[in-house]
Amino acid sequence: MTEKEDTGLVGQVVDLAGLVEYRQASVVSRELVRRGNGTVTVFAFDAGQGLSEHTSPFDAMVCILDGSAEISIDGRPNTVSAGEMLIMPANRPHALHAQERFKMLLTMIRGE
Repeated sequence: MTEKEDTGLVGQVVDLAGLVEYRQASVVSRELVRRGNGTVTVFAFDAGQGLSEHTSPFDAMVCILDGSAEISIDGRPNTVSAGEMLIMPANRPHALHAQERFKMLLTMIRGE
């Protein structure tokens, strides 16, 4: 999706958690916005799935929409549940693990 493309959601009220469905043994994602300085993506993680430790040049805000996730930053684990959020700073190692299935909205913004 380029910056000019429309996801078809502009100007519509949507159920974020309903934009992606759980799939057995998988991580499902749907990018909602892509700009040069960041993205907004909704994810569904099945139990046992995750993202291994990595870094990113973006500050990232994770909002849990359903279930709960274990998110570590600099090796320190945090449990984040539906209705809660966590900010992951740019260029710091972080990882996600689904002890149970969960859905999240990820907003990434490139720092200056």
